[in-house]
Amino acid sequence: MTLSYRVVNKLNMTAEKPERSDEQAKEDLLSQSKQEGQEATRRQPKDGEATSQSKDHWTHAAYRASASFVPLLTQEIVLWLSPQPTDCILDLGCGDGVLTAKIADSCPNIVGVDASANLISAARESYGDDPVSWHVLDCRYMENSDMLVEGFYEKVFSNAALHWILRDEETRMSILRGVYKTLRLGGSFVFEMGGAGNVADVHTALLAALVHQGVSVKKAREACPWFFPSEQLITNMLQDVGFAVERTRLEYRPTKLTLEEGGGLEGWVRLMGAQFLEVLPEVATREAVVREVCDVLGSVVTREEDGSMWLGYVRLKVLARKT
Repeated sequence: MTLSYRVVNKLNMTAEKPERSDEQAKEDLLSQSKQEGQEATRRQPKDGEATSQSKDHWTHAAYRASASFVPLLTQEIVLWLSPQPTDCILDLGCGDGVLTAKIADSCPNIVGVDASANLISAARESYGDDPVSWHVLDCRYMENSDMLVEGFYEKVFSNAALHWILRDEETRMSILRGVYKTLRLGGSFVFEMGGAGNVADVHTALLAALVHQGVSVKKAREACPWFFPSEQLITNMLQDVGFAVERTRLEYRPTKLTLEEGGGLEGWVRLMGAQFLEVLPEVATREAVVREVCDVLGSVVTREEDGSMWLGYVRLKVLARKT
């Protein structure tokens, strides 16, 4: 949410007036955020402020073609979130906004942030700026960002994004501290992400295909854009920040790939594995990697009864509370 120091000062000034309630102050801030949202998204980010880990390879069309199932498999984690009409919710890594907009049906005070300007633009085009406020934000730097107000949100939510956001070890704990900071006391952090062993099939095939193109094993591993922790590891990390971890679940959930043109296994590899492919400087070698991954995995992920393709997703769900 684009909340400048000017808006923070406005909140402080508002709080001094006895005739204004906390809820009214919150509404004022959210209204201000929505007005500033489009301008903030168009603004060129400063160094280290809202830049992405690499070029923005996310597009609305590619995401819908290759990963339209992502916001549809969220019934349980949304139940854990339990959005209420009076909540103020921050959605980290909201993508193209499909799930965020759905949550807004129960909670109109919601802010969606994502590092991809392409996806934020798609979210705004699809759903407008009311009731959801959409903003470009690289969450790796949220702890020190003046875009977020300390102690403002009742709930912070994330679905299928933290395994990207937490990838860089040097910023990993800072991200969790930022989440803790922006929550009110007693507020909850509810998320689902890839867990230990997630998409091990395609992950292995991508590493091997890069090595076959002359990339060292070390460099191939470093190109991986994901962080898939175990229940114990994520619990330790959250507790180190100050969270009380109330609930975790790690589950194996094979997931059917899309059938849309530009989707399927090839579309998934091109979109989700883009940072692996960027290691190779030439188009021909990148295409060779895509072909090898699809050829090798074809019989592994295909079900003989109907020809559908399934990847071995492992999902990690967590409910933690600020104490």
